[in-house]
Amino acid sequence: MRVWSHADHPFPLPDGHRYPLSKYRLLRDRIIADGTVRAADVLAPQPISWDALLSVHDGAFLDRVRAGTLGRRETRVLGLPWSPQLVERARRGTQGTLHAARDALDGQRVGLMLGGGTHHAGRASARGYCLFNDLAVVTSVLRAEARAQRVLVVDCDVHQGDGTAELLGPDGGDRDAYTLSVQCERNYPARRIPSDLDIELPAGTAGPEYLRALADGLAVATRAFGTPDLVLYLAGADAWEGDGLGRLALTMDALRERDELVLDHCLALGAPVVVTLAGGYPPDVHDGVRINHQTVLAVRHRADHAAALPPPRPAS
Repeated sequence: MRVWSHADHPFPLPDGHRYPLSKYRLLRDRIIADGTVRAADVLAPQPISWDALLSVHDGAFLDRVRAGTLGRRETRVLGLPWSPQLVERARRGTQGTLHAARDALDGQRVGLMLGGGTHHAGRASARGYCLFNDLAVVTSVLRAEARAQRVLVVDCDVHQGDGTAELLGPDGGDRDAYTLSVQCERNYPARRIPSDLDIELPAGTAGPEYLRALADGLAVATRAFGTPDLVLYLAGADAWEGDGLGRLALTMDALRERDELVLDHCLALGAPVVVTLAGGYPPDVHDGVRINHQTVLAVRHRADHAAALPPPRPAS
């Protein structure tokens, strides 16, 4: 199984910033050191083309990103200082999710980007540490390639995927996408953009209640949308009970069960799955590595057994 990583492309951050930049290198090194993935199978994506980004994002917005002329408010809403390195990393991360999608469609059945899930970025705005929306860009590119038309987003980051809802949700009229978001109510973002199905959970929701709500949501999505050509799964670590920004109460075991539930549900439908890691902000970055590592293990196990699964449907 091969996976994609942009860990060798960091960007400047002020001291004490909450963004867990070191996690991605630590995770990459751990899965190689323990033999989960061979070093030769951890690949670095090139930057995605600006034309691919333009298929989703507003041209004037992209011009400001390229030139480093984002306004003060735009930078504040993004939550990260602009730099050429940030733009380079975001382009590589988006391309990594695209590569992972192609892996899933080409027979690996489960593709993995060690990052991605940048679900707050909207058409003309960068928000919540997300510069470009890799989910919407991947959907656009794969549709243009006639690789996948009908796409299901299963967003288990603790924060609502407002950018994805803007770009692929019901208000945008995209009938070939279905957006399912499971999130903590009264958490970021304050302004929700409706997904096809938003599951709002009270602060303090623990594993059993969370898993029941997620299973019910997957069942609703399947009845409403049928079998997609591709699933984009955001395995956010920020639903963990110790997360600094999450407010839910899932244990690490519950997060593992969540990953297994989503992967097994989608693969049983015959739908290839792309896994991105989305958010996670524990006080100790090594806890984030542990959570993401068990997600990688779940993906690895299912990729190893891909030959025993029914073949995916042709693209609609």
